[in-house]
Amino acid sequence: MPVFWFSLSQTAKIIPADAILIFLILHLLVYPASNGYNSYMDRDTGSIGGIKNPKQPTKQLFYATVLLDLTAVLASAFISWYFLTGIIAFIAASRAYSYRGIRLKKYPVIGYLTVVIFQGGLLFFLVMHGASASKTLEVPFIGMVAASLLVGGFYPLTQIYQHMEDKKDGVTTLSYLLGYRGTFVFTAIVYALAMAALGIYLALNLELNYFFTIQIFLLPILVYFFNWFYKVYHNPMEADFKNAMRMNIIASVFTNAAFIFLFLIEKY
Repeated sequence: MPVFWFSLSQTAKIIPADAILIFLILHLLVYPASNGYNSYMDRDTGSIGGIKNPKQPTKQLFYATVLLDLTAVLASAFISWYFLTGIIAFIAASRAYSYRGIRLKKYPVIGYLTVVIFQGGLLFFLVMHGASASKTLEVPFIGMVAASLLVGGFYPLTQIYQHMEDKKDGVTTLSYLLGYRGTFVFTAIVYALAMAALGIYLALNLELNYFFTIQIFLLPILVYFFNWFYKVYHNPMEADFKNAMRMNIIASVFTNAAFIFLFLIEKY
């Protein structure tokens, strides 16, 4: 959702109906289908994906994900052919990430890049293109880079408590490869690069003052991140489900707030 608001805030002339439809396609159809299909393929027994004690998925879940995807594709045709193609590519990448016959997620770097590129840069492009009145294809590359880095600076933290569950399933995540401490160091570096890219992007648009205002919203995320890092550094057992979910909630709430604020001051 943060990438959606970031991209929408930078869209010159928005068609409200298209923006709302894109929001619904992504957040009520594509994302739930992606998460559902991943759960269906994983069949985890330990805490994962925000659920402490997941129930074993049924065939009905698979059918539901297919229905959601088909609905998303049909709805995307009302936006543009470029948007439709992008959504199909997103769904295909999501399936390749989870499907046991391909299973991109078991490769630490390829799996990570798949998430970063499709949930970051591609999504930034699709929202700006689809919501704009002109259906622009001139989407700023630095904005796509910033969006990708924002996703990349958070995603490994969602894997940090799943090391054993993933390893039992034959999946080597980037977080597992980096280790507990390495995951925090890596995400801190990527997050810093994301902020640098965001700062450059806003500076090029003569909006650097907005960048500094956004940092106020992001401060609680940094406080919790470094506090959690300190705990994990001294006790790896702190890299657990509870702390990961707290990090997830705090990051989601305040990053969304930051970009919704940016959207409001840009448009109103």
